[in-house]
Amino acid sequence: MPLDPFLAGKMHLLEGLSWEDAQADPEAMARFVEYFRDPGERTMPDVSVENRTIPGPHGEVPVRIYAPDDEPRRALLWLHGGGFMGGDLDMPEAHLVSAELAARAKALVVSVDYRLAVNGTRYPVPVDDAHTAWLWLTETCRPQSGAVGIGGASAGAALALSTAIRLRDQGEPRPDALLLAYPFVHFPTPALDDETAAGMRDLPSLLRFTTGSIEHMVRNYVGRLTDLPAAALPGAANLDGLPATGIVLSEFDDLRPSGDLLARQLEESGVPVRTYLAAGMTHGHLNRGPSLKEVDRSLDFFVTMLSR
Repeated sequence: MPLDPFLAGKMHLLEGLSWEDAQADPEAMARFVEYFRDPGERTMPDVSVENRTIPGPHGEVPVRIYAPDDEPRRALLWLHGGGFMGGDLDMPEAHLVSAELAARAKALVVSVDYRLAVNGTRYPVPVDDAHTAWLWLTETCRPQSGAVGIGGASAGAALALSTAIRLRDQGEPRPDALLLAYPFVHFPTPALDDETAAGMRDLPSLLRFTTGSIEHMVRNYVGRLTDLPAAALPGAANLDGLPATGIVLSEFDDLRPSGDLLARQLEESGVPVRTYLAAGMTHGHLNRGPSLKEVDRSLDFFVTMLSR
């Protein structure tokens, strides 16, 4: 499939831009904001939202709780992305995704403001925060019936998978489902196939993950590139006994081969796994609203996985 026509029409806005430009230059920021404007207005689903903190091993962990307009039938712990070093509860991949899943799945969704890998914070601290939030959810907010899942996007997907592996190994309450959006769970990251690589060649550098940028994410998160703990980039871990997993992939994404490989590994390990390829989408497409059809379909795919 070609790049989504709506996104293709916005690529010129990112030409020559870097993240640093967007933060320092008002004109660059205006281009950046326009790039992320959706086809339709983003509207908040009919859910209640509550901010609170829970105690954890490294201090209090902020969480945001989304509840549907009637009794929750299931629950989900959600972890945003951001390369382990960015992101917060207000980014669309956290706030909008959590609200949409709460409304669509009639689920209680707990979004976690885990500690980022900044100022010397490294693995396993973000996993510790996710683990803490999971235990709190299952002990305090678990619905009377229905599945309880854990999920996340990009780096948050790695944290979700790492947490599920820890829960299995420690004999603690396990999730019924894993929901992983464009997961980054391998280092080195497998290479793109030739066709996808050719289709991505002309994308602005802001939308690409280079070897150097991937190495920077890993070194910043773990502190090194060698002798990595298997549960840090958990594609290297034992995946036996994990719950049914749904994986959403962005078609034009340098990290997509990590999600593809993970699906094959889970299948080989006897874990039920389904994937959904968001056609024409770039990495992080859940930072857009559901007026973009592939965002809407990706959210519905997760609802189906959590509701099975």
